Amino acid sequence: QVQLAESGGGLVQAGGSLRLSCAASGRTFSGYDMGWFRQAPGKEREFAAAITWSGGSTYYADSVKGRFSISRDNAKNTVYLQMNSLKPEDTAVYYCAAGVVGLVPRSRAAYRYWGQGTQVTVSS
Repeated sequence: QVQLAESGGGLVQAGGSLRLSCAASGRTFSGYDMGWFRQAPGKEREFAAAITWSGGSTYYADSVKGRFSISRDNAKNTVYLQMNSLKPEDTAVYYCAAGVVGLVPRSRAAYRYWGQGTQVTVSS
C-alpha cells in the first residue's frame, strides 16, 4: 500500500508559476513510476506528466510540454511538478499517482495508487 499526499496548489495569475509536491509513504516509493493527472470541472481526468521509477525518463502531455517539469527525489519519497507560464486552462484539481506503468505511462489504468488532489486555479 502507498499513501500519496499532494500539496502546493493555490490561486495564481496567468503567466505565473507553482510547484506541486506529492509525498509518498508506505511501500517502497522508489519502486514506482509516478504520474500527475488533472481534472477540470465537467471534464475527464487527463494525463499531465509522468516519470519512471529511476527518474531516467519523463513524459508530458502536449498541452503542458515546455511549461511543466516533473522530477522526483527518492530519498525524500517525493515527486514534484514545476508549472510555469500557467494559463487559465490549466485550472484543475491535480492528482499524483503511483504504479508500475510499463509502456503506458499516460494511461490512468496503469496507476494503482492515487492521492486526494490539490486545486490549482489560474486567473486571467
